This record gives sequence, C-alpha cells and structure tokens, in this order.
Amino acid sequence: MSTQLLTNAISFEENPLYETIINDILEQGFSICDVFFTESLISDLREEILTRYTQSELKKAAIGNRVNESIEKEIRGDYIQWIDEQKANTTESQFFDAINSFKNYLNKTCFMGLLHQEFHYAVYPQGTFYKKHIDTFQNDDRRKLSMVCYLNDEFWEDSNGGELVLYPENLEEVVIRPLPGRVVIFESQILEHEVKEILKDKRLSITGWLKTR
Repeated sequence: MSTQLLTNAISFEENPLYETIINDILEQGFSICDVFFTESLISDLREEILTRYTQSELKKAAIGNRVNESIEKEIRGDYIQWIDEQKANTTESQFFDAINSFKNYLNKTCFMGLLHQEFHYAVYPQGTFYKKHIDTFQNDDRRKLSMVCYLNDEFWEDSNGGELVLYPENLEEVVIRPLPGRVVIFESQILEHEVKEILKDKRLSITGWLKTR
C-alpha cells in the first residue's frame, strides 16, 4: 500500500448515520432520517424561511427546469427561493456544511461522482399541493438524489396535511409526515412522489438535489 493510500485509509472514518442512509437507499430507494441536522439549526432555518416568506421574497414555483419552466397551479402550488451557497449567511452555511459532508462521504464510499447541489426554500400555503411526479427532466438528468428537510414547528399536526407520499416500485406507497427536522432522501430518477394538500397552516421545508456533472 502506498503512503498516500495508507494516509487516506487511516483518515477515513465510517459515519454510522450516513451508512444507515446509504443502506436504506440501496434496499428501498429512500431513507427517512430525523437527526440529520441539529435542533438549533432547524430552528434557525425555520426563522430564516418565515422571515423571507413574510417579506415576499419567495416566488411562485414553476414546472420544469430553469431552461423551460411554466407555472401550473393545477400541478404544484408552492412558493420557493433558491439558496445561493456562495452568498449563504451563517445559518445557511451550516446547512451546506452538513450537505457537503454527506456528499463527500457518498463520493468516497459509493463513488457517485456528485459534483454539485442545488437547494431552495419552499412554502406550501393552505390549499396547495404537488401532484405525483419524478425529479428529473427530459433535457437534464444530472439529479441523482433528492433531499427534503422539513422546517415545521413541533406543533405540526397530522390534520394539517402536507404529507410526502413516495411510490416505490413493487412496494406499497409510503406516507411521510413533515415533522420538524425530518430529512427524506431518495433516488431522483426512479422514485415517483407527491405532496398531499395542505389543509391547515403552511408547510415549510428546504428541498434540493445532489447532482453529477
């Protein structure tokens, strides 16, 4: 073993949380994790998204990618704002630190070749939803893993609606409650999913993708 390879082997430490997520995705195409981010970071991100939403910084989301997009109220109803990692504030930088740590781990252990990430704040007001879809485009297949982090507060109730529903192939549908701090990670090119109608309050999250070249 060369000196460089030995150094890499010694410096690499297995991350039990990441390993659990990887095994989940390999076995079923998705993973649900309630401890990906700290409670304090989730609280700070919640304040951030509410401030931006109150100040009307989030805009009506569209269908398609940025090359070819249109607003379709009958398909999706959320309001979003893209987060520029290069201009991130302290709270957002902590978020991206965790994302980059996970991405680098995936590249070292699974050789996924993930080079980029894109994330946005998302608010679903009462009465909105996002019908069943898949997270890749006909003219762009770089998205490999989708990630959703919920920023609702601890008082979120099941009667509020807004569940994420996954449709794994050959498995029953999976209904996921949008609990505060919960992170859902799934294969972008394979797994169909939808957001059920928000019946009360508004649903808060950060949504994004880990991408190849």
